[in-house]
Amino acid sequence: MLLKNVLIVSASLALLPLAARAADLGAEVANAQMHAGLAAQGADIGTVHTHLHHALNCLVGPAGSGFDSKELNPCASDGNGAIPDETDASKRKVLQSAATTAAAGISATDFATAQHAAAQVASTLKSAK
Repeated sequence: MLLKNVLIVSASLALLPLAARAADLGAEVANAQMHAGLAAQGADIGTVHTHLHHALNCLVGPAGSGFDSKELNPCASDGNGAIPDETDASKRKVLQSAATTAAAGISATDFATAQHAAAQVASTLKSAK
């Protein structure tokens, strides 16, 4: 009987959507920082924009402002996005600042401006860990 109950609970947990599972905020922030760093090292504006999209997707999550479903979400299995998953208001403010800077970098048409924004995002997220 106990084994049957354990199997039922285990099977039920496996069927839960990712949103209902515990978030890995550390992984979300680390992935966003890594992609911001890759953007800062990008050799062309397309690469910078691509990796900034990845960082922004990790920060805001699928329901967040600026999320681009046409771009990779490297944090899809980690939670709902670092900003919605963060419960500390001051830390959330830092993450939101990084998201705003990432969005500005994505909007930038000048390579140096976009790359500088990416470096700022990476630096901000490093301090947020």
